Amino acid sequence: MLSDAKRAASLFEQSVAIMARLRAPGGCPWDREQSFDTIRKYTLEEAYEVFDAIERRDFPHLAEELGDLLLQVLFYAEMAANEGHFSISDVLDHLNRKLIRRHPHVFGEEASRAAGNQASVDAAVHGSAAKVLRNWEDIKAAEKAVKPTSPEASNSRLDSVQRAMPALAEAAKLGSKAAKSGFDWPHWRDLLPKLTEETAELEVEAAIAENSKNSGQHARVEEELGDLLFTVVNLGRHLGVDAEMALRGCNLRFRQRFKQMEDISERPLEQLGPDELEALWTAAKRSLADSGSRASISTLEEPR
Repeated sequence: MLSDAKRAASLFEQSVAIMARLRAPGGCPWDREQSFDTIRKYTLEEAYEVFDAIERRDFPHLAEELGDLLLQVLFYAEMAANEGHFSISDVLDHLNRKLIRRHPHVFGEEASRAAGNQASVDAAVHGSAAKVLRNWEDIKAAEKAVKPTSPEASNSRLDSVQRAMPALAEAAKLGSKAAKSGFDWPHWRDLLPKLTEETAELEVEAAIAENSKNSGQHARVEEELGDLLFTVVNLGRHLGVDAEMALRGCNLRFRQRFKQMEDISERPLEQLGPDELEALWTAAKRSLADSGSRASISTLEEPR
């Protein structure tokens, strides 16, 4: 019987072969038509589906979603190989060397240096996760220092904030990085007038867009909405609240409250007027809040 590692290696080899066949002449027409640009939106969707399965602790589903995310890696690697850029072997080699390079406390300093580590770090971390993280960052910084930069590189301190992340997370990191230069609001209360200002600017542009046939006006509305969202995200940063997690929590509450509205309404929601819908929403919020309070009290009263 194969060990789990050998079985995984065999299955991974099979996955690579399947992806190659799908992209080969006579393979799947849809797969053969895809490009890096057409596939990238699915990569983001799959990453969020993994995130959702983790939140729900749905481990059988998580195994499936991780497979879907891995498919994205195989797809990109096969397309890159088709165009002569790199192969899945190069992807795995980069990963393996990075893991060894950044874990001298596990694989040894000699192996770490053979894998490309040029930083001088203390591999004796003595079980300290904080020391591991500090070494990781030092090794990572040394890697960046020797990487060639393109002539058109701006060398802005914001370059260290990757574009490859959800927009809410990017906004928070940009604000945090700028704050290290002193460019920030002194206190979270100082962002409240800024919220009012950005809301007013959005209102003006949206009102113009309603009466304008100029397609460019939509871009102005989008820009002002972006400014408002950026301000909200940085308000969260000042308050120590992750905007992405805050919004996910809000989305979950909205789902629950809307479902409660559907459950308690005697008629389809489409048949109700604005006042009736607002009353249902208020009742749903109150009902869920009451049930949550009862659940908390019940938990506290459980015998230990």
